[in-house]
Amino acid sequence: MSWSYRGGDWFGIFGENAVVVLPPSEKARVAGVWELVDDGAGFDETLDALISAGLRDLPGFVLVSRDGAETRVVLRGAAYAHFAAGDEVVHVDGDSATTWVERTIAGVNRIHLEVSGEHGAEDLVLSGGLVRIASAEWQDEDARIDVDHDGLTQGGTPTPERALPGIPGQPPAPAVTARPVARLLFSGGHAVDVDRVVLVGRAPETRAGAGDESRQVRVDSPHQEISATHLEIRPGSGADHGSAVVTDLGSTNGTLLVQPGLPPEDLKAGVAVQLIPGAVLDLGDGVSIQVVNP
Repeated sequence: MSWSYRGGDWFGIFGENAVVVLPPSEKARVAGVWELVDDGAGFDETLDALISAGLRDLPGFVLVSRDGAETRVVLRGAAYAHFAAGDEVVHVDGDSATTWVERTIAGVNRIHLEVSGEHGAEDLVLSGGLVRIASAEWQDEDARIDVDHDGLTQGGTPTPERALPGIPGQPPAPAVTARPVARLLFSGGHAVDVDRVVLVGRAPETRAGAGDESRQVRVDSPHQEISATHLEIRPGSGADHGSAVVTDLGSTNGTLLVQPGLPPEDLKAGVAVQLIPGAVLDLGDGVSIQVVNP
């Protein structure tokens, strides 16, 4: 089970049956947890070891374990987990919990873990071990689609049959909602309501699955820092119903998201993220989008 990760401050402990992420303050715990996880411990045994001394001295952690068709996660503190499963994306946030948040999710084909701290400049890959991380991601090989910034496979072949511009497993967007879920204020001065799929870029094109009702918003990019079809913002469904969600579509230079009360986040290509009113998206080339209530 291979994971990709970006370097950071937290300790990432990757084993065959469990993954644990611990904050920098917990260096003294790392060796014991790594020995346990490396020996093949699963969810229950690992969780018992983590909390055996009580939660007071454990400010944050992530524990993820896959068992057959089910994925179990428990987290606490400044840690976030996102799961693509079937037709929905499930977001789990540990920052607001006084104890911890625990979920069991069936049919997961993609996992993205995010913790506070600086991100490394590039993705690295490992199948097991102990590393310092800021984020980590696993994807089922059967669901993997490699996409470049123009929406083509890395081999250069168009992929018109993709169900959505994002990853398989994203919930389908409603064609048009009865009322907008958010309003986008562009730095150029115009505003766009999110009542359908909104595609933003220097020359955005509708993709298969976006629907005939999708709206394309062109932005200027004199230095070509913004991709042709850079990102998608749409009404959420499933766990994100009533909110807007954003997905970077594999843009060349990426998208920076700043949400109220949260650290800045570089969007991971293909991973849908729920937007909080007041959020700001920075696309580069002086172009930004503020998300407000409609």
